[in-house]
Amino acid sequence: MTTLHPIARLPEEWSEWVAARGERSFRAGAIFRWIHARGVTDPARMTDLSLALRTALSDDGLGPTAAVGVVRQSVDGTRKLVVTMGDGAAVESVLIPGVTGKNKHVDDADAAAAPDDDDDEDDGGVVRVSQCISTQVGCAMACAFCASGVAGLKRHLGPEEIVGQVLLAKQLLRPGEQLRNVVLMGMGEPLHNYEATRRALRLMTHPDGVGLSSRRVTVSTSGLVPEIARLGEDFGGQIGLAVSLHATDDETRSRLMPINRKYPIAALLGALRAYPLPKRRRITIEYTLVSGKNDSPPEAKKLVKLLAGLPVKINLIPMNPISASTLGPPDRARVAAFQRVLTDAGYSCFVRKRRGDDVAAACGQLALEGAAPRTRVNRG
Repeated sequence: MTTLHPIARLPEEWSEWVAARGERSFRAGAIFRWIHARGVTDPARMTDLSLALRTALSDDGLGPTAAVGVVRQSVDGTRKLVVTMGDGAAVESVLIPGVTGKNKHVDDADAAAAPDDDDDEDDGGVVRVSQCISTQVGCAMACAFCASGVAGLKRHLGPEEIVGQVLLAKQLLRPGEQLRNVVLMGMGEPLHNYEATRRALRLMTHPDGVGLSSRRVTVSTSGLVPEIARLGEDFGGQIGLAVSLHATDDETRSRLMPINRKYPIAALLGALRAYPLPKRRRITIEYTLVSGKNDSPPEAKKLVKLLAGLPVKINLIPMNPISASTLGPPDRARVAAFQRVLTDAGYSCFVRKRRGDDVAAACGQLALEGAAPRTRVNRG
């Protein structure tokens, strides 16, 4: 890692920073809370700190790393945020409101974000909001059904830019809304930017900061096997894991997801079996249904056999259209037939709703604005 931006520092690193300036140790916690609990990144607004300390923070580079340039609201309440970084690079993040009431968020927010062990928790009338955040500008994975990788990878985001999306989004919450879940499913492959992702996860889940429970944070991956192992080791399996599978054989998966050529299905499933899941927790299997490619009932039966013995729930995603691909989703009857095979086999299986499709905020639609595609995707 290069020199850390102040927003990326953990409390123990702030302790070293304040000690080096002759300040009392409790100031470290105060600075961290200002940034991560209150979302304040302007030292001038940290009113309980001395002028000298605020000046030192400003001189050290503390300040906003990003700004929300555009907010596009869908008819279903989903909000897509275009977040512009200090160098002008832009990524997209999505706020997905659920509904009030008990046991509602599984159906109305992303099923991958819902913890397995408290689905019956009463929210007291609060509107639960899930946020989908980005970890890279663009993406190197080049999946056939995803707009984020159309123009390729431009750069990694720093940890301050990843967690900064959460800090910005909290300021946009409406009365009665509460940020409950964060999913790293936006632009980029989180595990390809592992060090920044790991630090951002620690910042988001620190009790003195944003304070998200680790069981309410989910990392989505296209299947980087070594980094899945690292994530499990670094967080003891407490961080939720969602895996983009999308096919049941290597030939089909390699066409849809080039990363499969490096980490084929057998290696990926081995990593999932080794992931140190706590009791009552499950891995989410993301399966994008592409018409004529992976959406038949026989394919569903193969998926049942493939996942046998794994503690999983399955999230079916009828492919959302993107301009750079000629591929598309199956019809509803075919989706229902695929789901029925899985539920009959005893799996918890959800069909993801198309939230925010009218503002290109649905799964796979987040893209670099104005970026030209490398090639038009039509992987037969």
